[in-house]
Amino acid sequence: MTDQTSHRYCVIMCGGVGSRFWPYSRENCPKQFIDFLGTGRSLLQMSYDRILPMVPKENVLVVTNEKYASLIREQLPEVLPSNILLEPARRNTAPCIAWAAYHIAAIDPQASIIVNPSDHLITREGIFEDCVRRGFEFVENNDALLTLGITPTRPETGYGYIQIGKEAEPGILKVKTFTEKPNLELAKVFLDSGEFFWNSGIFLWRASSIIDALRKYDPDLTSLFDRGAELFATPRETEFIEANFMSCPPNSIDYAVMEKADNVYVECVNFGWNDLGTWSALYDNSPKNQEGNVTQCRVLAYESSGSIFAVREADKLVVAHGLKDYIVADAGDVLLICPKSEEQRIKQMVNDVRIAYKEQYL
Repeated sequence: MTDQTSHRYCVIMCGGVGSRFWPYSRENCPKQFIDFLGTGRSLLQMSYDRILPMVPKENVLVVTNEKYASLIREQLPEVLPSNILLEPARRNTAPCIAWAAYHIAAIDPQASIIVNPSDHLITREGIFEDCVRRGFEFVENNDALLTLGITPTRPETGYGYIQIGKEAEPGILKVKTFTEKPNLELAKVFLDSGEFFWNSGIFLWRASSIIDALRKYDPDLTSLFDRGAELFATPRETEFIEANFMSCPPNSIDYAVMEKADNVYVECVNFGWNDLGTWSALYDNSPKNQEGNVTQCRVLAYESSGSIFAVREADKLVVAHGLKDYIVADAGDVLLICPKSEEQRIKQMVNDVRIAYKEQYL
């Protein structure tokens, strides 16, 4: 790799629970650690594999909740132990990204970073590599916060939206507005206008640029990290984080910085992206039989179509009749049967299970 590439880092965010994929995605093994697509690699491992052509493996960091330390080491044994940053509590993406940026900046003040979620699907990996390299070059030559934007195909309320402005260079445009998770009516307006892209949740910037932006727009967060600035990338960093991370105000990087900053840009990309946030998304990205069913287990389905059947136990047989557009997910101790059209209620179901049974089935 070139001298410039040696200053490139990847931060894989890996601390989420993925409750919309319950009951497969559980507190002790969230969706990023699961091989949902039958490839032999989990979503996390696929995210790691995907970034290696652009970033030296010794520059790949994983930020996760401390309860997943053993899963990270098991699935990514190539990642240096010092590159696994264990959060003592969940505080959303702004504290996660801040910690990673301070840690990397202490190691390499010239660092540029790609922030990558651990649970996304990308199908055109060659195009992804080209886009990431172009993005790195842009942020290395500009004081810019760059997000990768996806052309919307429906009025989705679960994504952030980016309104594009003037072109800065071919394929990269200034961001006019950045709106996090609009309601359905506003999402329809965004889709019809043709001026908006989905925020993929993949970001590129120099470590110094994101730290400066956080200091400007989220000073409560950075004042905490600045108190221990000399401890990052030293043996005392873990002790400092254990003592202070719980005090970080929970906030997403979108709300903390991206909606406020004036140096935000978007690279418009087309590399087959899906955040695999729901069972329907998994259905859409899986092979189907002639009835349009996705069967990740042994199934005899009669007069059933458009459904997804997923069972953890390899030798269990599912026999179904008359199921059209349903989710059937059996995780051993929990069986979920839900119309795909109602899957947005799964998060509420999880809350109801917590109230009724505490943590037993979560």
